[in-house]
Amino acid sequence: MIEVRLDETDRLEHALKLFKRKVQKAGLLKELRQRRHYVKPSAARQLKAAAARRRQRRNREQ
Repeated sequence: MIEVRLDETDRLEHALKLFKRKVQKAGLLKELRQRRHYVKPSAARQLKAAAARRRQRRNREQ
């Protein structure tokens, strides 16, 4: 569970920005989008392999 602790002097805008950053870093929105629809195991393997190929291609170019 993500939580943001604030002091009396902290601004709400700062707290919201910090919360959004923590949610992004934890990958919660990405996981939520993935779980929105069922993906068959064979399709999940294909997606995972395609992501690995993209990562390899990107690493080779650098």
